[in-house]
Amino acid sequence: MRELALHILDLVQNSLRAGARMIEVEIVEDVDLDSLAIIIRDDGCGMEQALVKRVLDPFTTTRTTRKVGLGLPLLQMATERSAGEFSIDSKPGQGTVVKASFQHSHIDRMPLGDVGGTMLTVIVSNPTVDVVYRHRVGNRLWEVDTRVIKAEVGEEALTLPVVIQWLRSYLEQGKSYLYGGVVSDEISG
Repeated sequence: MRELALHILDLVQNSLRAGARMIEVEIVEDVDLDSLAIIIRDDGCGMEQALVKRVLDPFTTTRTTRKVGLGLPLLQMATERSAGEFSIDSKPGQGTVVKASFQHSHIDRMPLGDVGGTMLTVIVSNPTVDVVYRHRVGNRLWEVDTRVIKAEVGEEALTLPVVIQWLRSYLEQGKSYLYGGVVSDEISG
């Protein structure tokens, strides 16, 4: 994979296959501490500790469509190449937390990529799943919580073109805000 956003998509797909009804995606960038962290939490079926140890083997997968599972091993390798750390905490019946951290300035760190586009795809493709996306850059925080959106427009509206366009715009404005742009009070408040 060429960007971290694709790893995020892979992790979210793992959560969905595990039956998650709530998925949290958190990205924390701290240039002063030279760190980038990605945390994915879900309330899926979780894994026994024996499986947690095996999922980092590319030849271990729970899928029946193919014999290899490269997503987690590739992400672990990307963190190690970038002076980072990788961990999986999972408990049967309670869900899974995957944490990947990177040295922000490391020459081998993959670019973050189009996280907004990734989150838009996740939200629109899975309207019955609750998704919380938090992104912090320094002291700026942007959050999208589909529970709030659903309360306002209804779950079925998440697939309507006008709502998709609004969500795309909202995610773009979040990116602008996080990286130094200005966001109007109408959108952020």
